[in-house]
Amino acid sequence: MYKLRGNGETIDVLDGAERAPAAARMNQPVRKTAPDAPHKTAAKKKNKKARAFWLKQLHTWHWVSAAVSLAGMFLFAITGITLNHAASIGAEPKVVQSQGRIAPGLLRTLPAAGDSTAPLPSEVAKAVAAAVPLDPSGFAADWSADDEVYVAMPGPGRDAWVSIDRSNGAVSAEVTNRGTISYLNDLHKGRNTGSAWFWFIDAFAAACILFTVTGLFLLQLHAKHRPSTWPLVGLSLLIPVAIALIFIH
Repeated sequence: MYKLRGNGETIDVLDGAERAPAAARMNQPVRKTAPDAPHKTAAKKKNKKARAFWLKQLHTWHWVSAAVSLAGMFLFAITGITLNHAASIGAEPKVVQSQGRIAPGLLRTLPAAGDSTAPLPSEVAKAVAAAVPLDPSGFAADWSADDEVYVAMPGPGRDAWVSIDRSNGAVSAEVTNRGTISYLNDLHKGRNTGSAWFWFIDAFAAACILFTVTGLFLLQLHAKHRPSTWPLVGLSLLIPVAIALIFIH
């Protein structure tokens, strides 16, 4: 660039070297933006937000269900092993017998022999609990015999019963304890555990299902960056199915 002066005015003039880039810039084609580009960008942002939302939800429900079912899952895993090896785990049952007697007047309140399974009358049940270290309240009684009333009181890891002699009010009781492992095994099976444990198993199973399903969806979201995801998931299904079909007859 150089300057020309004349008639009191100064004019800037581009030389050839500077004129060429300017002309080249003027001749360059104008870049046009695709008409649907803004829509694609908005859709991409929307997909990203949706993915982030579901990822957060899945992580939240996954860890909540894991926390809720952690202790139960550990218990059921351990008792799964002990049940699988029950024949190898020795247990020495402990049997405790006891005797007692209830007042003859209470015998008249006992129903006649029949097919009923109604529990003992409350006053009789209290008297039995005072005579022997077992409380038969609420348990179904066997009224079929003419000479005695029999009440079975099984529980997890134990068997127990009470018998009342109708003729003289003599009470016999027996408790057989099979140990801690047997107790935990019966918790696993829900054997003689009552309604509270029955509902706990249902709630625990629901938490485990939620944990598994959210884990599956998390695997799906991360599978793109972890190529071994679906082969390992496939193995988790294939191995038990193959063992069942080939080795179980």
